[in-house]
Amino acid sequence: MAQEKKKYTLEEIDALKAWFDQQKLPESMQITSSAFSPDLKETVAHLFEQAYDCYENPKMTGSIRILEIIKNNLEKNNI
Repeated sequence: MAQEKKKYTLEEIDALKAWFDQQKLPESMQITSSAFSPDLKETVAHLFEQAYDCYENPKMTGSIRILEIIKNNLEKNNI
């Protein structure tokens, strides 16, 4: 059975952006076991560009999910 894809709202993206705007990001991050960002600030900026362009399309929410993973990593490591 296929998993239903979440559709995000503009308010959810704005709230996530506001959270990131309040953070001091590390220079780099191992986001997942297979995804590394050598310039996390630039990566986050690009992910938000895509998130704002594609948030209404449930098939294009990968950037938002990656932003949520980065947020969880930062919270987990108290960064």
